[in-house]
Amino acid sequence: MNRILTLIAFLFAPSAWADDARYYLGDGGVSDFYSMPHAGKYEEAGKLLKKQSIDRNLLLADASKGERILYTSTSGLDETSIVHVSGALFLPKGKPPKAGWPLLSWSHGTVGIADQCAPSWDGYPDFHRDYLGHWLRAGFAIIASDYEGLGTKGTHPYLATRPAAFSNLDAIRAVQSAGYPLSKGVFFVGQSQGAAAALASAGHAKSYAPEIKVQGVVATGIPFFSPKALIAVREKRPRDVVDPQLGYNFLALSLVQLVDPNFSMNDYLSDKARPVAQGISKICNRDMRKLIASQKLTYETTFTQSPNAGLEKAFKLMQYPRLALDMPIFIASGARDQDTPLRMQLALVRRLCDQGTRVRSLTYDDKAHLTTLTHSIRDAMDFVSSIQNGNRMAGNCHIFEENN
Repeated sequence: MNRILTLIAFLFAPSAWADDARYYLGDGGVSDFYSMPHAGKYEEAGKLLKKQSIDRNLLLADASKGERILYTSTSGLDETSIVHVSGALFLPKGKPPKAGWPLLSWSHGTVGIADQCAPSWDGYPDFHRDYLGHWLRAGFAIIASDYEGLGTKGTHPYLATRPAAFSNLDAIRAVQSAGYPLSKGVFFVGQSQGAAAALASAGHAKSYAPEIKVQGVVATGIPFFSPKALIAVREKRPRDVVDPQLGYNFLALSLVQLVDPNFSMNDYLSDKARPVAQGISKICNRDMRKLIASQKLTYETTFTQSPNAGLEKAFKLMQYPRLALDMPIFIASGARDQDTPLRMQLALVRRLCDQGTRVRSLTYDDKAHLTTLTHSIRDAMDFVSSIQNGNRMAGNCHIFEENN
């Protein structure tokens, strides 16, 4: 409670919520490791710039070694600029196989847009640490990008799929070319925002990083912003009750503000909601949810006009590059998911199936957005193990044909 009171005092202070775009950038609050003067020799994407040992309290328990990394990538916003991106590499215990540790690219879920929320700096929540521990014990090395703009200079383009994909692919390039004992193949694994990043990474790999051997994708609680899916989301969001998930709206609108200089989030927000929304540049998602609840914000008391036009601009940047994929996809969905409703996820599964992608889709009847991750781990690992053993995953797209 004291932490929330401190946040309220800070955010509602006049100097803290001036109408200044800087308050939406989220820069700062991390160590000097996350910055590096630009130099000409770093103008190629996928190069490791520097590394340092992960703090003991942030090291995953089942890892023999953990390193924070800084590397180059192509900005997914303009597809031209070279940017610096941070992340972390975790190696399992024991002796690596002759071909190197099999590699898992982990894509994290929503943490916010402030630099200090970057997992390589802030750490992972316990349920992520437990989940990743299963993969480490199974002998996988884990490369985990923070994504463009999280930890490093510039605004994080929240949920924009191309920036996240480029960040993931260049993280793999960086560590695979830096002498670590890693295999050439990689599985993309992600949850929520990270599930979208994982699927987008697989979609962009063929054109952006064709040298990377993508073996499969594991996606849990994956968003899909089609018109029908948006209806499903809106139906789940009550307008007259306190809704901590309004923070997702603020984050999505920050993406519009990033790419559209004529758009201002403030034009849509009430006086009561404005300082809370501006807090996204200073605090992480876990505290944003608490802050919204403490201020008793509802949809009706937050917005002075519908933000849907702005959100639809953001959703265009959240689309997947292609849905006809060569590698098999595992999608785990919770029937009680309120963040990415089951209808939204199954709409994506159907679209993937229609494009000829091999999909194994499982629904966990009594699980919500976060609990689906931990309860699907055994099925996900069986899926990956089968691919490693050379089995061709046929998927279960036939369930849609049977239900027609």
